[in-house]
Amino acid sequence: MKLSFLSPLYARPGPFASVYLDTSREAPREGEEADRSVELRWQRLRADLLEHGTDQATIGALGHVAGSDRALPGPHGQAIFAAHGRLALAEELPEPPSHDTARTDMLPDAMPLALQHAPDIPYAALAVHRADPVETGTRDLPGEPELEVDLQVGRWPMSRVSGAVVSRRWLAGENWDAEVGQLLDELAKLADDAAAEVVVLSGSARMRSALVREVPARLRDRIVTVAGDGHSADSGRALLEQELEELLHGCLSARDRAHLARFAEQRQRYGSALEGLSSTVAVLQRGRARAVLVNRETHFAERLWVGMAPTQLALTEPELRALGPRTGWQEPADAALIRAAVGTGAELVVVPERELVLRGGVGILLREELPARTTADAHPR
Repeated sequence: MKLSFLSPLYARPGPFASVYLDTSREAPREGEEADRSVELRWQRLRADLLEHGTDQATIGALGHVAGSDRALPGPHGQAIFAAHGRLALAEELPEPPSHDTARTDMLPDAMPLALQHAPDIPYAALAVHRADPVETGTRDLPGEPELEVDLQVGRWPMSRVSGAVVSRRWLAGENWDAEVGQLLDELAKLADDAAAEVVVLSGSARMRSALVREVPARLRDRIVTVAGDGHSADSGRALLEQELEELLHGCLSARDRAHLARFAEQRQRYGSALEGLSSTVAVLQRGRARAVLVNRETHFAERLWVGMAPTQLALTEPELRALGPRTGWQEPADAALIRAAVGTGAELVVVPERELVLRGGVGILLREELPARTTADAHPR
């Protein structure tokens, strides 16, 4: 998974205030009661930031955004970052954070946001169901009821909360068979433009059969059919969200699968030299990482020494001094690792533990083969 979406966080120096807030508004918390609940949670985080010395202007920038996603239904959250009185980045989260957090450090707390973007699988979806005759004005018209056809492209799982546009049209039921080819041509173009790895077709058994029968050849190896029809999709949420969750949960994107296969090859050659925090730091210091691999549930309890440059990270202060910076400080390891990955153009691969357990929960994919001397240096210390 590419990490360019995090680049705005590193456009200016810290300190950064980083907030993860549950902004779900679900029954029984509805209306003003739900808004009040979100506001109380934000006020608790605000008090924490004030207690730890965060300036009022930065807290004000965060507060302008916190809880502003009232129109978004279903469970979700927000990740918000600000520095020096200015908002740096704000994103909706497809899953609420396990608990609300707020902290101020020189580096932003960006790893939890990156993990929520994974596996970042591009997809296309088409759902067909019988339209509401009141909505379409066809209650008293003869012939078969009209059909509503929805098409959407997105990147899973962020499409759950990204407000992706749904292309919608209505067809007369008796024209369904004649219109299938045109619909699939439109779907194919959308899928090609989005580089979709999965194309999901949904509707009644008859409609799915017609779609599969006429699907363009270039889409056939990507087609998956599901029984849902997308009719229950809430505005602002992904089309076929539940079906996509069941289909893509625990999967990797094609790009990440290729990285993982290459990692397996490199691990056969270098063994444990590519796993663990020490090895990962050693490769990031040299800017030689193609990707950082992490197990999703990894908790980085360690703190690393860092300097101003992304590659200035080390396990100890003397090791950092050897890299050149005159000043340094300690930061949570996950914040230092994700900054180094973004700053050196490395990607992030979030690996399910059932597929691969990484020693220490983290590993590294090299850009190129290591010389023998460097390989020895990369072993954990």
